[in-house]
Amino acid sequence: MFERPQSGERAIVVQLDLGQGDIAERLSELCLLLESAGATVLAAVTGRRQRPDPALFAGAGKVDEIAAAIAAHSAQLVVFNHALSPAQQRNLEAALRCRVIDRTALILDIFALRAKSHEGKLQVELAQLQHLATRLVRGWTHLERQKGGIGLRGPGETQLETDRRLLGMRIKTLKSRLKDVERQRNLRRRARERGARTFSVSLVGYTNAGKSTLFNALTKAGSYAADQLFATLDTTSRRLFLNDDAGSVVLSDTVGFIRDLPHTLVAAFHATLEETVQADLLLHVVDGASEDRPAQIAAVNEVLDEIGAGQVPQIMVVNKIDLSGADAAVRRDECGTIARVFLSARSGAGLDLLRAALAEAVVRREDAAACEEEEVHGALPPEKAQDFA
Repeated sequence: MFERPQSGERAIVVQLDLGQGDIAERLSELCLLLESAGATVLAAVTGRRQRPDPALFAGAGKVDEIAAAIAAHSAQLVVFNHALSPAQQRNLEAALRCRVIDRTALILDIFALRAKSHEGKLQVELAQLQHLATRLVRGWTHLERQKGGIGLRGPGETQLETDRRLLGMRIKTLKSRLKDVERQRNLRRRARERGARTFSVSLVGYTNAGKSTLFNALTKAGSYAADQLFATLDTTSRRLFLNDDAGSVVLSDTVGFIRDLPHTLVAAFHATLEETVQADLLLHVVDGASEDRPAQIAAVNEVLDEIGAGQVPQIMVVNKIDLSGADAAVRRDECGTIARVFLSARSGAGLDLLRAALAEAVVRREDAAACEEEEVHGALPPEKAQDFA
């Protein structure tokens, strides 16, 4: 049996074209993910297939090419920018004599590195164990043997069954703890709502779009911000004063999204993502200097739909105009509502425009609420109330 190495920072990356397109962007993103995880990318192996090989995902010829790259660069790790089945991972490691992980495992590893709060650590551990549970099924053959010998005889179940049972117990415990965290979060939210109704705004967007930098620029919070993927995991909220008319809003910085985000992560971070679902307005931060903007925007909207936040009003914030060469500006839709704000969180250009856009959104919400109240009490006829809204 191949003994899996416990670590490895010298990596070969594998990206196959299965008809999804944007191969160069996907490969570049994988290299950034590995960089965030502390690994060094030595070489990239690419290819094209109509469909994954059932046994090796990449096919025998491509696996030989990967083995040659490993030997040439003395690599310790092979990372596939795809989701591998347990059997494919086992077969690849046996053939390459090297540790092999897929995209999901890499993202989980980065999340484990970034988690700082108690809640964040619980969420990451739950996601990791849920992923590991799939690896136990036909994953490693040594887990199928029963314990035997003096002092080693087990309780009549295989090692695989024991591990699966213990894993299930830990997952159940973590889910219970996260339920308690979610209950406490809901109590705090209801306590805020019992007081003066505060307009809630959440920053969402693709990872490394500049959400934390924008959050710090607006609130002076000093949250950790870095030019790396998934620099922020834990939700941070601050009160932001706008002006005398609009008052203040609660602004929340949330975890960044990414294409093909593992479903186990979405499920594990349900409590954190509740802040996004409950928000009155989303600021969808976009990297204005990225050539892959349309795909990143689509990936974020897909995750928002998955968590139930697809209907929350959005203002798109096109960040990093200092790199793209664009000017600070505001774009309105056909109804006259602000739809896009162009700014640079790093230089500060356009931040006043975003503040004004937030103030306008708050005033519009208050006017609409007042109109609804007047309509309920019969002070205004419905057609006039509709015009007022």
